[in-house]
Amino acid sequence: MKKLLLIAGISLLAGCASSSSSNKPIADDPYYAPIYPAPTPVNIVKTGSLFNAKQLDSLYADVKARRVGDIIEVILSESTSAKKKANSNTKKDNSFTLSPVTAFGKNVSISGHSLDLGIKQASEFKGTGSSDQSNSLTGSISVSVVQVLANGNLIVRGEKWISINNGDEFIRLNGIIRPQDISADNQIQSIRVANARIQYSGTGAFADSQKAGWLARFFNSSWWPF
Repeated sequence: MKKLLLIAGISLLAGCASSSSSNKPIADDPYYAPIYPAPTPVNIVKTGSLFNAKQLDSLYADVKARRVGDIIEVILSESTSAKKKANSNTKKDNSFTLSPVTAFGKNVSISGHSLDLGIKQASEFKGTGSSDQSNSLTGSISVSVVQVLANGNLIVRGEKWISINNGDEFIRLNGIIRPQDISADNQIQSIRVANARIQYSGTGAFADSQKAGWLARFFNSSWWPF
């Protein structure tokens, strides 16, 4: 029985270790890779002129992203703050007294002791809890349009990796934006990205030093029965 429990525990720990390593982020993830639009065939007509209408930049046209493969800059301005406090105080007192039992004008007694009873009970509970959390993320990231929805909204996705000393820092973002929310200089605030998924983390020796080992994570997880 002991051997069976030992084998089950080792298998569970190995599964936890393998699952954590399989979810490790990698650079150039195909999911965040930009989509390159296929070039459309162009019929070249010899006119004897150097003018090409396909390369014409209009003075009145904007540069906003609106097609698959276009790039847009997302300004990260995320800030969250939450506070919670709770106090509980309960108190209860119980008292019960039974006077000496009398019969025919005399106290009823057993072996010289009168029959009387007294019970007192007191209970008190005090509880205090508080929670304070705040997060902030500023910066910018350029993402590309991967799909244009039927209503004109754009699905954007992209990542940015920065190598610093012995580790890599990365930012990933994907979500849905409205073309109306894009500014004239082809930027949009992150608070206007719907269904946004923003990841900011790191890899390497510096990031690993801030994580608990797999055995410590097991003892702190819900799998530990005690």
